[in-house]
Amino acid sequence: MNRLKPSLLLVLSLSLPVWFEQSAARPAPLTSPANLGDFKQQLTRYKQSGQYDHEVATTLAKVQQYVERRATMVNKPALVLDIDETSLSNWPQIQANDYGRIVNGPCDLPAGPCGQRTWQMRAESAAIGPTLALYKAAKAKGVSVFFLTGRTEVVRAATETNLRKAGYDNWAALLMRPAGTSTPSAADFKAPERAKIAAQGFTIIANVGDQPSDLAGGYSERTFLVPNPFYRIP
Repeated sequence: MNRLKPSLLLVLSLSLPVWFEQSAARPAPLTSPANLGDFKQQLTRYKQSGQYDHEVATTLAKVQQYVERRATMVNKPALVLDIDETSLSNWPQIQANDYGRIVNGPCDLPAGPCGQRTWQMRAESAAIGPTLALYKAAKAKGVSVFFLTGRTEVVRAATETNLRKAGYDNWAALLMRPAGTSTPSAADFKAPERAKIAAQGFTIIANVGDQPSDLAGGYSERTFLVPNPFYRIP
């Protein structure tokens, strides 16, 4: 009987790493998520209370301070701005769709639903004030401003009209996704576009967006994330 003990111990010692790896690979038990209806109400209160606008303004003030200071230190300074929820607000559409994403179809405001494409073609998005202030301050410092958006070329004319109506003008370029294309992440489109800007000799001193995917992939000295709890773009 004693002769079996070493063999048994060997088997147990060999099986322990396998058991540990299998245990570690198991996903953690899921907990009950927050109620979606309650969370939507929380989002609405966050926006309507002014807290969202305050946090956006705080972030953009930091960007402006940095851009104004850094602009004189580099050759061909550039600023890259996302459009939706960074430069222009789509709050009427977001609210009409109850935080859902509706790409096509008519836009019925304020009742909803409001198709994203139709909304963009209407060119009615309002400027996000602190971003417009940043834009003007950057231009005054000789910074070239590039708009880089996931909107497609289909809505180029409407987007240019909307930007000008909102107070943005004389930008260096408006870079848009080719119609009919897609990438796993917005970063897969935006990072190569920033690389093209850098290849022209520009130093992108700041890249500003409301999604982590707006900022990933490099080609910018600093990145700044504008608050946006309303939707996520991978």
